[in-house]
Amino acid sequence: MSDPIGKPDPWQALRRFTAARIALGHTGVSQPTAAQLDFQLAHARARDAVHHALDAGALARAIEAAWPEAGPCLLLHSAAENRHVYLQRPDLGRRLDDASRALATRPDAGARPFDVAFVVADGLSSLAVAQHAAPFLAALRERLNERLNEQLHDEPWSLAPIAIVRQGRVAVGDEVGERLGAKVVVVLIGERPGLSSPDSMGLYITWAPAVGLTDERRNCISNVRPAGQPYGEAAARLHYLLAEARRRQLTGVGLKDESGGQAVVPAEGGRKFLL
Repeated sequence: MSDPIGKPDPWQALRRFTAARIALGHTGVSQPTAAQLDFQLAHARARDAVHHALDAGALARAIEAAWPEAGPCLLLHSAAENRHVYLQRPDLGRRLDDASRALATRPDAGARPFDVAFVVADGLSSLAVAQHAAPFLAALRERLNERLNEQLHDEPWSLAPIAIVRQGRVAVGDEVGERLGAKVVVVLIGERPGLSSPDSMGLYITWAPAVGLTDERRNCISNVRPAGQPYGEAAARLHYLLAEARRRQLTGVGLKDESGGQAVVPAEGGRKFLL
């Protein structure tokens, strides 16, 4: 229902460029009722995203269907035994529990290392990985297959079993990648929910994963979701970074995204300009 005494904001036309809460108008010295209710709803969705439990079995089935060559997923758990502990003890979310360490250890120790390991962790939004991990991996698989068909790369990527870690933070991928014997690990994780993005997924890439690494050793691709960075665009960026990581044998501050991707938004009249 419209507010008969509300005053529109003269910058309201800019709202079509962003989901951020700008140009909301006002009623007297306060926000309009509709804007206040929208804020409360967004805040409730963000809280739900933090506390929602990941259905790891359903996610595993979706990923196995999206990338069947990778085989069955490994279902792992961090040392944080539940969500409450996970939120209070970030350090426990960065390590595997004892049972998961055994599951993630390769029985053929000394075998040729995998080129890449994918680790899916719930992070601070299990909603994000539940919705976006499988379709993103399908988009990445499609891109890798296309590049091989175009003979732009002379060697395929050997894949470690895809691991799903409940109550996991970014650094848990270091331990998983090290135990699986992977040259590089990619962690797909639910990002801290924003008031307009409770389902944003991040990708963290780390060359030579090992327990104890710090964040300057990683590259990050953020806000992967249809309303943010689409799957195909994120897959292209990740493929570029993986290829460069393998060529230079590093990630982090020494590796920049020079793939040439440019985000654009439509301006009035159909013309586009760079963000």
